[in-house]
Amino acid sequence: MQLFYSQDYVRAAHAFDTTRKAEWIAESLEREPVADIELVAPEPATEAQVREIHDEAYVTAIRTGEPRALAESQEFVWDASLWPAVLASTGGVIAAARAAVRDGVAGSLSSGLHHAKRGRGDGYCTFNGLALAAKLLLREESTVSSVLILDLDAHCGGGTHSLVHDMPGVRHADVAVDPFDFYTPTPPHTLRFVRDAADYLPSITDLLASLEAEGTQFGLCLYNAGMDPYEGSKEGRLAGITRDVLAERERMVFAWLRRRQIPVAFVLAGGYTGPQLSEEGLVALHRLTIAEAATQGA
Repeated sequence: MQLFYSQDYVRAAHAFDTTRKAEWIAESLEREPVADIELVAPEPATEAQVREIHDEAYVTAIRTGEPRALAESQEFVWDASLWPAVLASTGGVIAAARAAVRDGVAGSLSSGLHHAKRGRGDGYCTFNGLALAAKLLLREESTVSSVLILDLDAHCGGGTHSLVHDMPGVRHADVAVDPFDFYTPTPPHTLRFVRDAADYLPSITDLLASLEAEGTQFGLCLYNAGMDPYEGSKEGRLAGITRDVLAERERMVFAWLRRRQIPVAFVLAGGYTGPQLSEEGLVALHRLTIAEAATQGA
């Protein structure tokens, strides 16, 4: 299984989980490899590609730093390295989507995607690689007539919904536990908000059953695999969502995709260190997704 990553992902000077954890995970995979994982450096996204879903003024702000408020709308302090970093990370999402269509499963150590809107960043998200990958793959791949964006980050994916709600061929399915970036979904898109940990896995099970009942033959799933629902995450957490719950979530999701024979490209999404979650602990949570994905292609 190809897993896309390069040092450019972490070039931005702003030091934060979203801008650093890809390197932590890559280093952990070098120390403790997961069988059948190949780390691959992707081609960066181009400015022209990013402009397909983001306004020119916003893209220019990320490239140049001006106007500064717009360049920092995702809440990072801007520096010139942010531009190549987010192009590399966005390119990883695109590369993973293409590899998934070819190989059945792939991933990218990208995060900071689903809150980004057309004209600004938001919630540590600069460019929305999920929306962009969906648009490009629908255009490029004859076998992809429909794309499922499955969002299991703790927070609502309002940025993604704003970009894909009227995009033909895209189905956005979102389960959240934190109201940040809340939105009212337009059919057929769905947002399920969970307030009790006991309802978390049943809600995801019900969502997958509903998707199956719809009968759409998705040519690709883009899976935003957030670990911030974890009860120890500094942001997004919900008491009672343990490591075991998230491990079971990953088993459920990949088993469902395998049974439906849906190619899947996953990204990391949220997960935040703090008093109850160390860097090592966060890496271990994200490795749950990687290890389960690796079984998909086995």
